[in-house]
Amino acid sequence: MSAGSADNVARSVWNAGELTEGNDVVATETPVAMVYNGISHVVMMATPADLQDFALGFSLSEGILTSPKQLLDCEELVTDNGIELALSITAEPFAALKERRRNLVGRTGCGLCGAESLAQAITTPNNISAQLTISHVALQQAVAALAGVQRLQQQTGAVHGAAWCNTAGEILLVREDVGRHNALDKLLGAISQQPSDEGFVLVTSRASYEMVAKTCQC
Repeated sequence: MSAGSADNVARSVWNAGELTEGNDVVATETPVAMVYNGISHVVMMATPADLQDFALGFSLSEGILTSPKQLLDCEELVTDNGIELALSITAEPFAALKERRRNLVGRTGCGLCGAESLAQAITTPNNISAQLTISHVALQQAVAALAGVQRLQQQTGAVHGAAWCNTAGEILLVREDVGRHNALDKLLGAISQQPSDEGFVLVTSRASYEMVAKTCQC
């Protein structure tokens, strides 16, 4: 479990007419701002762990960056109000981001925020040409193993998980967050920074269209 991703809190339990006191572990959720070249783009509530992965994965899955090489630096700045991720990006994606902001169009969180029309809200995912087939045995193995590698979920029972699995169903990477989109973005950011063989993404949430679109984008 990453430092700062969970808090110990006092707990009172009323059961069958008796009050007992104790402690519990809850997942941390804090405002996280994505700031590109000094311009604030979006603020999201997230678990403050693996934030470097989060910054890169969000930037890629939202189409702000098309390559990890376009991210020059990412600095975490802790403030009284939350955490600011100060991203330095190259000129081409920054110019595109400024144009996008002028049009007030952006896909964050639910996937629709900032869209001005239905045509803008429902976008076509990138075409995937790979013909990879995963066996049901590999899928079932990965599903069965996921809970065992979700350390924060074991502590709190309150977070989503996203995992990268190889074709045999072995879990190679896992990221967690109170938000399912955030957990996926963290995983996509982690995957993009290292060479990987063929595999598949496993998430604890439903496969809503924007989750699929995020994955296709990367």
